Amino acid sequence: MFMKKGFSVPFGGHMKRIRIVQFMFIDALCIALTYSMAIMALTIPPLDVLPTEQVWLAYKLLVIVILFKLGVYYFFKLYKLVLDTFGFDEIIRVFVAVLLTTTFIAVITLAIPNFYFIPEQYLLFAFLLEAALLSATRVSKRMIKHILFKQKNPFGKRTLLVGAGSGGKIVMDEFRNNIMLNNFPVAFVDDDPMKIGKLMAGLPIYGPISEIPKLIDTLSIEEVIISIANIENDRFQEIIQLISERPVKIRRLPQFKELRKDAPKKLLEVNVEDLLSRNVVELDMAGIREFISEKRVMVTGAGGSIGSELVRQIISYDPAEIMLVDIYENGVYDLQMELNRKYQQQSYPVKCSVLIASVYNYERMNHIFTDFKPELVFHAAAYKHVPLMEESAVEAVRTNVIGTYNICQLCSEHNVHKMVLVSSDKAVRPTNVMGATKRFAEMILQHFNSISDTMYSAVRFGNVLGSNGSVVPLFKKQIENGGPITVTDKNIIRYFMTIPEAVGLILQSGAFAKGGEIFILDMGEPVRIIDLAEKMIRLTGLRPYIDIDIKITGLRPGEKLFEELLVDKTADHIKTANKKIFVDNIQDYDEVFNEVVEIKKSFESLNNFEIKEMISQYISTYTIKK
Repeated sequence: MFMKKGFSVPFGGHMKRIRIVQFMFIDALCIALTYSMAIMALTIPPLDVLPTEQVWLAYKLLVIVILFKLGVYYFFKLYKLVLDTFGFDEIIRVFVAVLLTTTFIAVITLAIPNFYFIPEQYLLFAFLLEAALLSATRVSKRMIKHILFKQKNPFGKRTLLVGAGSGGKIVMDEFRNNIMLNNFPVAFVDDDPMKIGKLMAGLPIYGPISEIPKLIDTLSIEEVIISIANIENDRFQEIIQLISERPVKIRRLPQFKELRKDAPKKLLEVNVEDLLSRNVVELDMAGIREFISEKRVMVTGAGGSIGSELVRQIISYDPAEIMLVDIYENGVYDLQMELNRKYQQQSYPVKCSVLIASVYNYERMNHIFTDFKPELVFHAAAYKHVPLMEESAVEAVRTNVIGTYNICQLCSEHNVHKMVLVSSDKAVRPTNVMGATKRFAEMILQHFNSISDTMYSAVRFGNVLGSNGSVVPLFKKQIENGGPITVTDKNIIRYFMTIPEAVGLILQSGAFAKGGEIFILDMGEPVRIIDLAEKMIRLTGLRPYIDIDIKITGLRPGEKLFEELLVDKTADHIKTANKKIFVDNIQDYDEVFNEVVEIKKSFESLNNFEIKEMISQYISTYTIKK
């Protein structure tokens, strides 16, 4: 704060004033040179139209002309133009300013009798020369950079730009102005037949875009930049698929909405989410806002991948207060610091509190409910790692079953309006204890819905890209370490959704909920994990199986080769107003209370396999893999 208020701003203002004075001095020299040449030309043959006494008067009046013009140019903000991007629009501005001042001088010489400067007809010559000189001094910086750019290290990454339009111009300007970018642009590629075969910024334009793989091979391209700012998502996916056929690095120009948010502008990495064809998820924003606005909201597991994104999105819908609860202090601390940074220039849009607590500690959670009085509860606290829970079934039961039971009971006792459980596709015909405990959690929720005024619902979805423990962060680390990437089976497939997509649909489901529903999300088409691994390797400019190897390690305990299809088109799922959200059949589970009592009595004393056997008695679809 001291640097900002006490030093940097005044210093920056001082430098700006020096720069303005420097340019005014240069402009004064240009104006003096222009009119001196005009005056001299009028005193020698063949023109020789100015007598000696008028020449001296013209030179004296030139001082007034210079001061007048500098004042007008200052008013026209010619000294605030950014020289790094000085182009056609700025040249027009200079020419208009010079034309207006020269026209004014001409009018004065005609309107005032015996006013001697130079003949009006010769002011046209002065106008053209002055405008050219003023423009040249301003464009010189770009010209020098252009020359230096052409001589730049030719060993930079040979780069192909997709799109020879305004976006391509932005990227080329960035290359010339940003010395940190180690790119050597080779060519453009475009679909416009009027551009193909021509030059832009000195580079050839090839086409059509479908020729990208061939151009990468022919031109020895190492990096491709998609320089189309307003590209449609479907077209973007098509281009990404074309480029990803070759092992080249891919970056893209931010979309216009991203350009407004990011300062300074920068090229963005194309990530794995961009590689997966995803249609934009449409949400009823007004409905979600009505659901959340002015409500006291609690999020359990707030420091996790889903929980933290829930918090980010919930805050944007203006709740009255939000309570972040988590047992793991590091995750929720990181989220708290992120929110502090985001809102450091202003107060929090809502009151935000953070508490460390375990959902399976009933007394601790009861105190939190009593003090906070939540109206909405999003229960994201859970153990989710399949292989880890196979070896620690007691903890899976403690958190996923007993913890969920506690939260459901407290929601009922404290008259919470709605509770939403974050569930999993692993709950569908589970083959692992994590999935079985999540299925049990759904049964608990539906039981409480039948006996309480609180509206309970669950949202079931598949793998989330980039979440803690998902394959994407694992693959990234393995690539950074030089490989190999480990895939459990070459035929294994999974359904994927991005974290913001999943959370947006969770909030939408909560708004739809009337009580007892298990909402299931349409995850789209499945992805072969080995295909995902190959694409991620190519994204870094490396070659699968050559630069980075892929090894098959075998299925892990409790892991399925094919995940269950969440939305079975042949099943009797209830449709909702959102085409990506369906509702599974609503059921009531009367025996849940007694089952939970039995689990509490004995689960601590059982070994790992015995716990699984106990859970299988309550979850008929659970198949224990030995």
